[in-house]
Amino acid sequence: MTSVDAIVIGSGPNGLAAAVTLARAGLRVHVYERNATAGGGMRTEEVTLPGFRHDICSAVHPLAFASGFFRRFGLADRIPFITPTASYGHPLPGGEVALAYRDLERTAEALGPDGPAWRALLGPLAREADAVAQFTGSNLLQLPRHPLVAARFGLAALSQGGPWWNLPFRTEKPGALLTGVIAHTTLPLPNLAGAAAGLALATYAHARGWPIPVGGSQSIADALVDDLRAHGGEVVTGAEIQSLGDLPDARAVLFDTHVAIAARLGEDRLPADYLRRVGAFRNGNGVFKIDFALSGPVPWRNPELLETATVHLGGERSAIARSERVVAAGRESDDPYVLVAQPTLFDAGRAPAGKHVLWAYTHVPRGSTSDRSEAVIAQIERFAPGFRDLVLATATKTAHQMEAYNPSYIGGDISSGMPSLSQLVMRPVLSTDPWRMPGRGLYLASSSTVPGPGVHGLAGYYAARSALRHEFGVTRMPSLSPSASAARAIPDDEDEVA
Repeated sequence: MTSVDAIVIGSGPNGLAAAVTLARAGLRVHVYERNATAGGGMRTEEVTLPGFRHDICSAVHPLAFASGFFRRFGLADRIPFITPTASYGHPLPGGEVALAYRDLERTAEALGPDGPAWRALLGPLAREADAVAQFTGSNLLQLPRHPLVAARFGLAALSQGGPWWNLPFRTEKPGALLTGVIAHTTLPLPNLAGAAAGLALATYAHARGWPIPVGGSQSIADALVDDLRAHGGEVVTGAEIQSLGDLPDARAVLFDTHVAIAARLGEDRLPADYLRRVGAFRNGNGVFKIDFALSGPVPWRNPELLETATVHLGGERSAIARSERVVAAGRESDDPYVLVAQPTLFDAGRAPAGKHVLWAYTHVPRGSTSDRSEAVIAQIERFAPGFRDLVLATATKTAHQMEAYNPSYIGGDISSGMPSLSQLVMRPVLSTDPWRMPGRGLYLASSSTVPGPGVHGLAGYYAARSALRHEFGVTRMPSLSPSASAARAIPDDEDEVA
């Protein structure tokens, strides 16, 4: 086989970010992807009926405008996005709703007596959203560039990370609104790591909003692949790598895979102590995913929810916390938390005229083989009577099938490792350079390493940075800008923006 400079295994957001960064540095880069198309969690396909284009994993992208990698890459200049007026919404029993508008003041006003508490919690963070992104998107072992913002963020997370989380609020709305976004983590609630992740997403909701890529998440993957190819890189699809011996010679191999897969493939090059430590890396719970083709928009009882693409279902804060604790105990909830996204409210081209797609998942114990379709439909119907009558077709994946689709989602864990507080610091091991594996030329560039889950590309970018430094002696990062005139090399000490 022809030798190359660097190989990336896996073409999710992190793998493509790593490949783009390496190619921009002038290296010969090949990406190997087991599926027929590149993208990992950013694929968009017809899975129900012809003409209905569904996002397979990620749908709405809070990190698209916050991630330092995507901002350096100029993602917002490469593909069109639509940003709804409201980032996310939360219906309550009885017909009331809470909405997190991009406009923080509008959100606070709608929360009535809890407006001042919401403003006090999220206002300072939203005003320093870039600093929040830098802190939460980098190695927590490093000193934060903005220590006062990091301290304020930590105090906010602490306020929402324990059984005292309702103390700032007088009504149900703000707590439920926050819990819907905190519950993205699949952790039992309340939880400090979950609160931190949720508050980061809530911060971006008020800073730049939660954008939707026109045409689906595949648009992001395609922009990355186009840039990679424009700089001499190649993507090989339909290639399931069973051994490093299946690959051409390369000075660096970067794994956009679960760390367990990386450890198995690199076992002969890795010391026993490292293999033992990553063997203790724990996986989180799984998801049951269902896509709907609909004859019309979701008939929310409260039409204010049509102002957002993202709705969190499950009722009161206490009910969602109870549901997530049931799942954490290894059981299925009778009253599940359900996350839904309806991008066709804002991007009508993803479905035939007048029709819609709906994306939804609920949390389940890892490895579950249960079809939770009826539980999801019942929870949507609870807040949108008549929804069932609009369903034209569905496509489902149990947690077990999620892993079959993507082996890095072990047990259906789409985070590639539990995002607990300890596993955000030790991800997958305690190190100032967790992306560099202790084997010649091997690097971890996936959600199994810092900064963890999400469509941000940062784990791949940081892994590429480490590989450039240690394998190729490159200490000035290449420009990732779409503008050729901006092809300025970036000094390494400027490279910590998240």
